[in-house]
Amino acid sequence: MTKLSVVVPCYNEEAVIDSFDTEIRRVLDALPVDYEVCYVDDGSRDGTLGRLRAIAARHGEQTRYVSFSRNFGKEAGMLAGLREATGDAVVIMDADLQHPPELIGKMLDLYALGHDQIIARRNREGDKKVRSALSSLYYRAVNSWVDVELTDGVGDFRLLSRQAVDALLSLPEYNRFSKGLFSWVGFDTVTFDYQNAQREAGETKWRFGALLNYAMDGLISFNNRPLRAAIWTGAILTALGALYTLWIVIAALTTGIKTPGYTTLVAIIVGLGGVQMTMLGLIGEYIGRIYYETKRRPHFLVKESHGADVRTGAALSAPAETDAR
Repeated sequence: MTKLSVVVPCYNEEAVIDSFDTEIRRVLDALPVDYEVCYVDDGSRDGTLGRLRAIAARHGEQTRYVSFSRNFGKEAGMLAGLREATGDAVVIMDADLQHPPELIGKMLDLYALGHDQIIARRNREGDKKVRSALSSLYYRAVNSWVDVELTDGVGDFRLLSRQAVDALLSLPEYNRFSKGLFSWVGFDTVTFDYQNAQREAGETKWRFGALLNYAMDGLISFNNRPLRAAIWTGAILTALGALYTLWIVIAALTTGIKTPGYTTLVAIIVGLGGVQMTMLGLIGEYIGRIYYETKRRPHFLVKESHGADVRTGAALSAPAETDAR
């Protein structure tokens, strides 16, 4: 019988975590699988960890949880969950019930056909029109740059085979952009659509600034084309400057020296200064990523866990001592 692990990153989900746990177990109990639910508390500031302790006490071996020493971000939470999971197949989903648990049965049916990644792609019904339009524009733009394909509406809600999970865990980079990593590892992939759902409780953690930073990660995480664009922009500006200089020299030799326009000069200086600062910022972003990679710090630190150790899979008593991963 297939063993299924469900990985659930959590951050300040006290209001919904019990409802989610009840719903996910109702669905999983009706499926012909052995299962475990692996929660990752990403340094929540509310009572999420307390609720996870209570859930683990009720359900024993079918529940694992890891609690971080602070908030390390969802990417770290998914990585910890994948390390924690011991199943033949692993489902990643959010705790806010925007990812319908009923779709797990359909994922398992497709998994039985031999697919390694079964991706649930949500439609955008109910989203604001401006946000939907900007999202579609972003995906069209970024796919013309990056070396992997990013699909609009595709998030983290998916089932992964053990082979795909092991492939993801073999990627050691510190700066992780999971949408790109999922696409990069490849394997046999199938996608199906589902109806967008609203949050059961609480509020979204994705503010405009966070979405903007996430979009920037997607743009530069899987290619060096912006750096190539910087080279070509510099070459074009140099060529234009050379042509302008040649024109000034010829004009001076044929008609005499004239005082250049002050407004034109200021516009050129400001424009070129802006281009230079943008290029320096772009180069700095890449260098900053190299800087973080060379530090080789762990992706997260664990202060408490219940179930299996995220490094060795050895059984632990709950709660376990603080450990660095």
